[in-house]
Amino acid sequence: MATTFPQLTRERTSKPLPSTLVDGVIAFYICAFIVVAFVFSSDAFLHWFIVPLFVCGVLIGTDCVQWLRGRVDILDPLGIVSLLAFHFFFLAPLLHVHWDAWMGRVIPPEDWRVWLGGMAILNAAGLVLYRFYMSSRSKSTDSEQQRVTNRVVWQIDKRKFYPLVTLALIVTGAVQVLLFYRYGGVFGYIGLRDQRLEDGTSALSGTGWILMIAEAFPLLALFAFVVYAKDKSWRRHWLFVILVVGAFFVLRMLFGGLRGSRSNTIWSMLWAVMLLHVWIRPFSKKFILTGLLVLFIFVYLYGLYKGAGSAAFATLTDLDAQSELAFETGRTLEIVVVGDFGRSDVQAFLLHQLRTPGSDYQYSWGRTYVGGVALLIPRAIWPDRPPTKLKEGTEIQYGQGSYLPGIYASSRQYGLAGEAMLNFGFYIVPFTFLILAAALKNVRHWYMTWGSTDDSRFLLVPLLVNFCFALLVYDSDNLIFFQIKNGLIPFMIVLLGSSRTTIEAPAAAEQGTA
Repeated sequence: MATTFPQLTRERTSKPLPSTLVDGVIAFYICAFIVVAFVFSSDAFLHWFIVPLFVCGVLIGTDCVQWLRGRVDILDPLGIVSLLAFHFFFLAPLLHVHWDAWMGRVIPPEDWRVWLGGMAILNAAGLVLYRFYMSSRSKSTDSEQQRVTNRVVWQIDKRKFYPLVTLALIVTGAVQVLLFYRYGGVFGYIGLRDQRLEDGTSALSGTGWILMIAEAFPLLALFAFVVYAKDKSWRRHWLFVILVVGAFFVLRMLFGGLRGSRSNTIWSMLWAVMLLHVWIRPFSKKFILTGLLVLFIFVYLYGLYKGAGSAAFATLTDLDAQSELAFETGRTLEIVVVGDFGRSDVQAFLLHQLRTPGSDYQYSWGRTYVGGVALLIPRAIWPDRPPTKLKEGTEIQYGQGSYLPGIYASSRQYGLAGEAMLNFGFYIVPFTFLILAAALKNVRHWYMTWGSTDDSRFLLVPLLVNFCFALLVYDSDNLIFFQIKNGLIPFMIVLLGSSRTTIEAPAAAEQGTA
């Protein structure tokens, strides 16, 4: 039996607004100011590559301006992705030239700027397709909401949810405790990140499913808290919310963070902040910007820890020693900015290799994506799984036949456009932006509708936002592994702990009683 749901069209600040001419003009002037500043800093910027980069900056910067002007919600997926994309397509290439920082261990192009410019042309074409797709009629318009007559909403069934999440917390917590016990306590477990077996593989190799269970604990605890506190008046006190964020960070570090999983910590913190923002208390833009600064410092310091292990702790109060350690481990501030949050030099290098006469590189024609999916099947069941992008990535850098499984392989990340080039060539690059646009548009729709109707599926939306965020910088094998490892158990908790209700929009209900 269908029932009405009065909050179906509850007002939210994150309506899908089209970009205006004002947004574009502001983005134009911001990008022009940045370009002029770089040009005055060095003659290296007196080159044609600056023109397509500027176009990329304006195209994606328009969405950043919408976010800055408050025209979309502070944690709207459009705003989050556009901020990364502005750095990815515009700032990072400029910083590469400014710092003269490039990928190592390869024979570099004669002039990196030529290939940065070539990628900027492809990216600009892709951003035009992206903007066209994003500006097409949205799923979430108010008029469409009013036409909905029947709709299924997932709602937390507390009679099932609380026993289920309690059992899951006991199991996941017990598995993590057993891991600590097996590997000699917390510090012994942390030390595994530097240990290698006789065949060169990690000491934790083959434990992916076990880690997936153990490291689900912090998110499940967050789910339990959010569901419990959502309707409580005391939830809105700022001190309490900050304590919750801090407690979640500590849990995240204990359950996976300290063993060297930086991405787990970063994406999980975004997950926590997004749930708290929508269902507990909205965060201000100042708070979010401060959090981004803290996140950047964390990425830098954690990079030192990942590169040097516990030796990094001794440099926290000594900036000179910290700088020296960063240089020795290749974890300098410059590398963090342009390497961890960009793929400009890597993709420019791929374009250079593909366009170099006499190249012996052979396209994989989609096999890297098959290899990524094959990671879900244990090697014990499928010993000869097809290789991931490791094979093509190695051979495009060092020549045909240079890839030796288990012995020599490049572990670089190529990003959405880079992996597409490995498979099909550079002509495909603009069309990959339609994948990003389709994913972002759907996730944005779910963010607004599920968040405003208290649909329990909103608990999973931050994972999907992370997916859009990661599309730009990661490859298919990493994306698939990340989604399954971090999303499977939370998805099962939401699926089994929710009831489905068929509802009618208010307008439809009134028509039925007329």
